[in-house]
Amino acid sequence: MQLSIIIVNYNVKYFLEQCLCSVLKACRNIEAEILVVDNNSTDGSRAFLETRFSMVNFIWNTENAGFAKANNQALAKAKGTYILFLNPDTIVPEDCFEKCFDFFSTYADAGAIGVRMVDGSGKFLKESKRAFPSPLTSFYKLAGLTKLFPRSKTFARYYLGHLPEKEIHEVDVLAGAFMMIPKKVIDLTGGFDEIFFMYGEDVDLSYRIQETINPETRTAYKNYYFPGTSIIHFKGESTKRGGLNYVRLFYKAMSLFVKKHYSGGRASVFNFFIQMGIWIRAAVSALFILARNIDRLFIKKDSLKENKERRTIVVANEKDFIMISTILEHCSTGERVLGRLDNNDIETNNVLGKISQLPELIGAHNIKELIFCEEEVGFAEIIKLIQQQSSEIRNMFHASGSHSIVSSDSAYEQGETMSLQPY
Repeated sequence: MQLSIIIVNYNVKYFLEQCLCSVLKACRNIEAEILVVDNNSTDGSRAFLETRFSMVNFIWNTENAGFAKANNQALAKAKGTYILFLNPDTIVPEDCFEKCFDFFSTYADAGAIGVRMVDGSGKFLKESKRAFPSPLTSFYKLAGLTKLFPRSKTFARYYLGHLPEKEIHEVDVLAGAFMMIPKKVIDLTGGFDEIFFMYGEDVDLSYRIQETINPETRTAYKNYYFPGTSIIHFKGESTKRGGLNYVRLFYKAMSLFVKKHYSGGRASVFNFFIQMGIWIRAAVSALFILARNIDRLFIKKDSLKENKERRTIVVANEKDFIMISTILEHCSTGERVLGRLDNNDIETNNVLGKISQLPELIGAHNIKELIFCEEEVGFAEIIKLIQQQSSEIRNMFHASGSHSIVSSDSAYEQGETMSLQPY
């Protein structure tokens, strides 16, 4: 068994459906197992997913055990040479896992790797590479200075903003959304520390990996950021990052990290800076929420009008276009579809052109939304295409054979899902 893929689900069944479709396609040429731990979802995840994915090993918890504990449940059953901790709100390209294996074979000192992540709009996610949260680094992030100076080696150290996103780097912290680790390293470090319920567990495991000595080389393992493959991470679908609740949870996680890895005066200094950052961030968040609510009050009517007038192109073959159209009609949004694009030379009434013509068709028809199906272009190509579009274009995704369409552009807003399901 080359790879064990571990996914923790909590109330994101439609995103998980798309994720599993992409994972299965990426596993076609390798020996792999998929283990999904559901943390007592209340959205009908079991009824929706269990019969559709009989090849997946599901673990159905009767309570929300938290991210760390749920991952460890699956880890205890994993048989792979490599372990991949993967978020349910992700889409991986077809060659993702094989490229990661090649990386490990080249970098013998790699204890873990993370990959380049983009959100649903194609924007690079800076948490793909991070530094350890020292007192000042944490303060700069919590106080909002990291966002103000995103390329600064000092203020943006939390996200290593000074390091180019398309180059390989040794980094301190990898994101738990995609974290591939050789099983032999996990056997030395242990899994996630279950004192962390949400947030911080990936920071802690990354720290322990770099503290672990490779018995063969007698040197410490390293964490690497590997941009040779890119994935979509619909950031925050499992846990929303906007508002004061995220700040509170992040603070709690960082406090646990401090207690575990710092002592004495260092811990006191760390907590002082975190407390200062929390108060500043709380004030900024409160103002942001107030401004957003006022903004919504004035633009609500315009938003409803824009939603009705949203012009859509579907990138799909004929079979998948029929399924997508059925879902859209079921959700009363089918009228906004102008037609589809594919690379087939056979002309049909609903074909607007070929995929290579996408940029000019967007301009010619004032397109506001694109729906991609991987059967026609592949997940790897879709990830490239969304990075080439304007940020004003809304991207939606449908895996061939799935029963849903998903989209999520922001960690601060609920993503959009459509399905034939009544719930």
